[in-house]
Amino acid sequence: MRRVAWLTLAALVIAAAPRTPDGYRMAVPSYRFEFPRDHASHPAFRTEWWYYTGRLEGRGRRFGYELTFFRVGVNPGRRVSPSAWAPHTVLFAHIALGDEQRRRFRHHETASRPALGMAGADSSRYRVWIHDWSAELAADGRTHRLRARVPELELDLELVPLKPEVVHGDSGISRKSAGLGHASHYYSLTRLETRGTLVLREGAIPVRGTSWMDHEFSSDAMSPTQVGWDWFSLQLDDGRELMLYRLRLRDGGVEPASSGTWIERDGAARHLAREAFDVRATDRWTSPHSGAVYPAGWEVRVPSLGLVLTLEPTMADQELVTGGGAGIVYWEGRVRIAGRDARGAVRGSGFVELTGYAGPPLGL
Repeated sequence: MRRVAWLTLAALVIAAAPRTPDGYRMAVPSYRFEFPRDHASHPAFRTEWWYYTGRLEGRGRRFGYELTFFRVGVNPGRRVSPSAWAPHTVLFAHIALGDEQRRRFRHHETASRPALGMAGADSSRYRVWIHDWSAELAADGRTHRLRARVPELELDLELVPLKPEVVHGDSGISRKSAGLGHASHYYSLTRLETRGTLVLREGAIPVRGTSWMDHEFSSDAMSPTQVGWDWFSLQLDDGRELMLYRLRLRDGGVEPASSGTWIERDGAARHLAREAFDVRATDRWTSPHSGAVYPAGWEVRVPSLGLVLTLEPTMADQELVTGGGAGIVYWEGRVRIAGRDARGAVRGSGFVELTGYAGPPLGL
């Protein structure tokens, strides 16, 4: 009976939640995450993504990889249409692989709508797919399974979390600017043991490594005053992690709502407000593909932790220039970490995402 009452109350809360003018639910405080339920899709929100990045090693070679699925609601008035072809949702996905020994970065994209089983994002269990690309939770309720296949690149990985989910922000929301709804619901699995197979032109390579998973959903997160963001997911070799994002403003400043999260070895998380950290670019790189000028090295400081980190890209060119699926250009790449904290030297690996330097950001 108590479960029935709780579900009834939850349904009433969802029904009463603030909504955008076109009917999508806003991300507002006091959202209660529940796992594995919240790994699945949230179609009441306009925009959602599942984001995997990581480092892989196999046969003496090192790789950085990205596999990302995006769901975007469009024309919400058509969501109840009986037609399988009604354009109520678009799904697109990106895969990228940096081959660090051979200095080669490749990326591909795909897109579809959830018609006739060609693509979809299940809201009852975690499974998102576009044709033969997919991310899902295995039957054990713990293992994440990733698959994608394009010419001369196939990825098949199993990822097992070594830490519990970390919810970012405060009171269930990750704020992006002032005002109702300018926020997202955002959590990460900050350390996943990873193993599987890469199939390249030269053959199959068994790989192992460590990954990071982000899942974020919202309806109206970014402000018109913002042009993009710099996002950092950093894994230290001693088992701690740091996530930071800096939302850049049109006037050259940084959005006060920018924030981060520090995660201890045992998974305990600490919210970092904008004033709690500092990020300074140490170099620049000009893309030969888009002409965009990106930061290409960083110094990160968190004074309360005595933490000073230097981040260096493993490859300069890790830019994704997408076309038919989304028409978005951004830099997403692996970085090496060196530095110190109050106890001594630290090292690690991470990923940095840079949007808005060559056009519109990804959408949240």
